[in-house]
Amino acid sequence: MLTQKFAFPKSRRLIRPAEFDAVKKGGQVQRGKLMMLSVLVVEPGKTFRAGFVTSRKIGSAVVRNRVRRRLRDIVRKHQHEIVGGKWIVTIARVHSRVAAYRELEDEWLRLAGRASILAP
Repeated sequence: MLTQKFAFPKSRRLIRPAEFDAVKKGGQVQRGKLMMLSVLVVEPGKTFRAGFVTSRKIGSAVVRNRVRRRLRDIVRKHQHEIVGGKWIVTIARVHSRVAAYRELEDEWLRLAGRASILAP
């Protein structure tokens, strides 16, 4: 399930609050049962950057970290399919705490397809 064969470096992650705010204000949002996916086009041709939000509504720190690790692994696993020049923020919803890895992955891929961030 969680493998480190292909790393997802910190340089590809959104970490500053201003970056998350920019995606929130100017991004396109796709909503699902387990998560929301916000996408902002910044610089076409550059690599994408991704951020993850797991609020306290999800559960304890252990649960939030498990959900965040799973989401990060899903993006890492599909990073070569993602079109560059976009900032992507994945926001976990309450139901994600009990979802299996495969359910999270299926929903993320469905939302990513709707947001047109995956290469054809």
